[in-house]
Amino acid sequence: MAFPTTPLSTRVELMLAGTWTDVTSDVYLRNPISIDRGRSDWGSRVDPTKCTLTFNNRNGKYSPRNPTGALYGQIGRNTPVRVSVNAGDSYLNTPGGTDRATTPDTAALDIVGDIDVRADLWIDDWAPGSATELAGKWSGTPQKSWLLFLYQGKLWFYWSVDGSAEIQKASTVVLEPPVSGRLAVRVTLDVNNGAAGNTLTFYTAPTISGTWTQLGDPIVTAAVTSIFNSTSAVDVGAVASVGFGDPVAHYHAFELRSGIAGSVVANPDFRVQTAGATSFADSTGKTWSMFGAATISNRKTRFVGEVSSWPVKWDVSGKDVYVSVEAAGILRRLGQGTAPLQSTLRRRIPRYAPLAYWPMEEGSTATRAYSPITGVKPLKLTPAHWAAVDTLAGSSPLPTLNSSTATACEMKGTVPAPSSTLTAWSVRWAYRLDTPNATTRTFLRILCTGTVAEWYVQVSSTATTVVTKDSDGATIFTQAIGTGVEMYSQWIEFDFQVVQNGGNVDWHLGYVREDGAAVGSDFSFAGTVGRPIAVSSPPNGYSADLDGMAIGHISVWPVNNNTAWSGAFTARAGETAGDRLVRLTDEESVSLVAYGDGATAVGPQLPTPLMDLLGECADADHGILYEARETVSLQYRDLAGMYNQTPALALNYATAGHVTPPLEPVDDDQSVRNDVTVTRTGGSAARVTLDTGALSTLAPPDGVGRYDESVTLNLYDDDQADDHAEWLLHLGTWDETRYPVLHVELSAAPSLIESVTALDLGDRITISNPPAWLPPDTIDLLAQGYVETIGMFDWAFDFNCTPARPFDVASADNTTFGKADTEGSQLSSGATSTATSISVATTSGPIWTTSGGEMPFDITVAGEVMRVTAISGAASPQTFTVTRSVNGVVKAQLSAADVRLTHPAIVAL
Repeated sequence: MAFPTTPLSTRVELMLAGTWTDVTSDVYLRNPISIDRGRSDWGSRVDPTKCTLTFNNRNGKYSPRNPTGALYGQIGRNTPVRVSVNAGDSYLNTPGGTDRATTPDTAALDIVGDIDVRADLWIDDWAPGSATELAGKWSGTPQKSWLLFLYQGKLWFYWSVDGSAEIQKASTVVLEPPVSGRLAVRVTLDVNNGAAGNTLTFYTAPTISGTWTQLGDPIVTAAVTSIFNSTSAVDVGAVASVGFGDPVAHYHAFELRSGIAGSVVANPDFRVQTAGATSFADSTGKTWSMFGAATISNRKTRFVGEVSSWPVKWDVSGKDVYVSVEAAGILRRLGQGTAPLQSTLRRRIPRYAPLAYWPMEEGSTATRAYSPITGVKPLKLTPAHWAAVDTLAGSSPLPTLNSSTATACEMKGTVPAPSSTLTAWSVRWAYRLDTPNATTRTFLRILCTGTVAEWYVQVSSTATTVVTKDSDGATIFTQAIGTGVEMYSQWIEFDFQVVQNGGNVDWHLGYVREDGAAVGSDFSFAGTVGRPIAVSSPPNGYSADLDGMAIGHISVWPVNNNTAWSGAFTARAGETAGDRLVRLTDEESVSLVAYGDGATAVGPQLPTPLMDLLGECADADHGILYEARETVSLQYRDLAGMYNQTPALALNYATAGHVTPPLEPVDDDQSVRNDVTVTRTGGSAARVTLDTGALSTLAPPDGVGRYDESVTLNLYDDDQADDHAEWLLHLGTWDETRYPVLHVELSAAPSLIESVTALDLGDRITISNPPAWLPPDTIDLLAQGYVETIGMFDWAFDFNCTPARPFDVASADNTTFGKADTEGSQLSSGATSTATSISVATTSGPIWTTSGGEMPFDITVAGEVMRVTAISGAASPQTFTVTRSVNGVVKAQLSAADVRLTHPAIVAL
């Protein structure tokens, strides 16, 4: 018997000595386990997930500092904890080793012609850095038949004609898994497409039941092919003898068909198997056995986090001793740190192993610049105004030369000898001088061994010049490059490179201006490159006309390094929010899975705490940054991933148990914002208002009065602010009843376990057939968070919800959301409740289309939805042929009733 007839099978585990250890027997169920995850509304950031539970501590086991406790030394601050429930459908669990379900070779599995392979699975990473096996009949040379695997977000299919050599093909595009992480994938191979070739096609679907959507383009290859008849077993999960990565996955079902959509020759449906089974037979009679650590499980992980404290409590008798803990997700720990990240240049340059590097981002009282590179001594710069200029986006404040004093400003930084002889080296640095110097001045002198002992890089308002000298101080050559005033009043990234080319030294001088323009020139002379030994000012120090020149991030390289500064000079302004989230978390060793591109271009990455940087990316993209359920990691869902969703949870109010009271609609002004200003960080602002309509800034009863909001977003350019303000105004003036909390009790509807437990933040929920006292339309919601309560005989969810319909946006190929609404229309005369012909007058804008190809579509007239099947008339008023009462509203309509599209096209951000 299953829940709710029997108690809910809940498991609590602690990570002890590197192993998940079951401690469920020590958990008091007198206090239900509570999990609070997500956010209360779409306008705020996600809070750290919280999980509260109580441990029995009568024997002192959960007192971390009790030396006689059984767990002494094993528990403490941030001990990982995992809560799971065994309920609902089963699945094949492959933890990530050589784990698989396998069935031995039979004649039916020896497919040599057309093949159709399908797998329905959740996987922890749909874009792995290394190839990850999914299924195959492939046990190494010479027994290779076919192999399906995943690599960098693409599906791959190998097959062999002779059992040894393989043919390799990949999907033409990456797949886009849903936030749940579950997706069905499919590959078909037409070995003879009738045109003297073969065709491989990939597909995806929500589940193995379909509906299948083609992934990218079919891959057509010349020449007919075949599949080798090997003796290999069919493996689901890690495939024997392949040697790729092994999947951390849950397989729900698998199908192998002989022929495209042909006869099924193997179909293990893991969903209906008994948890713990070590073997079973599928409907075709194939016996499947578990290998390695693979198991049949119905465990659903509900929380993974960390216990930050262990508060010991007891009653007055001292017999009831317990520890009530509140574990938290990774956001809590990440949010504790307030130290800003270093500048983008300071973070990036050391990663590329320079010979020497001096950021020069010291404080205002510094006298020298330290180096983050081991073995590199500090750089001397004196006198100077330290931390004087903060206008370089990729840097913290940099010093300026103090050359107006009697003693000229001098600089010197020594470059340690490399471990091996160099055949190339380079120097790159940043500077800014606002006042052009008419006299040619040395901005940087590079001392080295080799034919040239001193390189003088000089700039004036008319040219950039390189002067070279030998070890005796004699000039070898002078090379001028035509530059001018564009080298001033903005930051310049200077790049100097030399490389040995036979008996010649090829050298390059280039620069990138702050506006992105890049210039470079290449030259050559007979000689040797030697190695750099120091960077310096001119011998007598910097001249007075260079007073105030800012300089920093002097880096010396053992190669011609053109990538170390890439993007960092401008603090990566212009990269997308999604790319920044992925890059930053990778740099900080924080696990993150991103769903969607997060395509909003963001502004410079300034030196602020990590969570502030991640949060401003999510804010700019209007997505959700939250914690994963199954791992101590982050997930990101972009705004585009919430558009036009298929419901993840479809409830029916008329079905017993689907919706548990209270379901309380709210018509209030909590989310109303009809005057919105968006300011770009460091840029200009855009303001938009809604000045007509029910939620406009007009005084009641024509509107609701002014509700203003001002938001600052780290956007890339000022033009973006208008669109973001319009989107926030759209959300803030969506005129629909709110359902802030939806209560679902799984003990009342255990059939919902799979869909409810799979639902995640930003997913769509619908409630059909609402009660008669509510509007008849399907209630359409987005889940922004939830409180989950796990007891012995109850398992409840309170979902925090917002309206979903504002996220139904225009799509050219969408028959529902691809039509623009009227600017103003109304009935030109009244209509009875059964009339199928109505007269509609256009009061503003163009008249309605009469094209039959645009029919049917729905209109809403005073709360009644009508389906328009034809429109006639070349001028207003026009005659509409309609089907009445589509949403169940039956009523007579009055003249001048407002006429609107039921699903108007909304422009996406």
